[in-house]
Amino acid sequence: MTADATPSSPLLQTPLHALHLELGARMVPFAGYAMPVQYPAGIIAEHRQCRDSAALFDVSHMGQLRLVGPDAAAALETLVPQDIQDLPIGKQRYAFFTNEAGGLLDDLMVTRRADDLFLIVNAGCKDADTRHLVERIGGRCQVIPMPDHALLALQGPKAAEALARLDAGVAALTFMSGGTFTLAGAECFITRSGYTGEDGFEISVPAAQAETLARVLLALPEVAPAGLGARDTLRLEAGLCLYGHDIHTATTPVEAGLTWAIQKVRRPGGARAGGYPGDATVGAQLTHGATTKRIGLSGLERTPVREGAPLIDADGQPVGRVTSGTVGPTVGQPIAMGYVAATHAAVGTALFAEVRGKRVPMQVAAMPFAPHRYFRG
Repeated sequence: MTADATPSSPLLQTPLHALHLELGARMVPFAGYAMPVQYPAGIIAEHRQCRDSAALFDVSHMGQLRLVGPDAAAALETLVPQDIQDLPIGKQRYAFFTNEAGGLLDDLMVTRRADDLFLIVNAGCKDADTRHLVERIGGRCQVIPMPDHALLALQGPKAAEALARLDAGVAALTFMSGGTFTLAGAECFITRSGYTGEDGFEISVPAAQAETLARVLLALPEVAPAGLGARDTLRLEAGLCLYGHDIHTATTPVEAGLTWAIQKVRRPGGARAGGYPGDATVGAQLTHGATTKRIGLSGLERTPVREGAPLIDADGQPVGRVTSGTVGPTVGQPIAMGYVAATHAAVGTALFAEVRGKRVPMQVAAMPFAPHRYFRG
């Protein structure tokens, strides 16, 4: 059903709302916003557009913030287990807020710029994240939300070619780096990053100029719009977590398989080890391992497996549950992610998902399901 996004609706609208309607998008409520789930071409066509060419996503519902002040990096390290102080200007890092039990409050992107730290947080968490930052480190740096900015994601193997037509300088960016560029008359901060597994860019643009920029991008021959549906199938094929589904306050970074994002200097024995909420729990799991692990799953039949499906072993014993699932348009088979006891997490382990009373055979699979194609230079 199309979400009612009239001015009297409680749903918020992104600066591209009128454009979505003009393009025939099916709008749905998502994180308090009216968001496009798909356009007339459909989710599979949008997914393939991103894999083969370039797709434009409106991700303006995400939260954007600045941390300003000479102590900002050290202050942020009291909330995340990442190395922020050594992050060079122009470089980006994946990070996450933890709670006192080591659980994940949210995951986020942090970019060091010359005058600030630029943060992008999840839409459903942005108000809580802002309060968390203000309450915990607001005395050490300025926490400045950016509601006057929209966020666009241009993703796919032809994204760089398309975007370079507007500013040739963007082609020099490599994965997880960023800079300021002028696109269609708008000063934008662009990072070469995204959540599809493809090469691509995230573009922070003043909200008042977002629709103009989106129209210019969509006029390029490589580019077509894509919605939340394709964004979900793309990120799942890429083996990337969706906050509130695959990670949440009751999962730790070690259980979630996110230890790659904790740099050596912040680990037990490192020069700046610990000092963030839940560090004792996370540190112990980094040293000794976790009893539960996030895994990838490939279906051995055509039946799709969805979030919440119980996972059982060959003896019929419960060992975990599915947290995300779909039929991957690129890989051509059912795929899923979930959590199981560490004893059942080895690649190749045979498991079953319970779907409407039927046992669907699955196999623990390596992730990503579709290879990442980030541009590293």
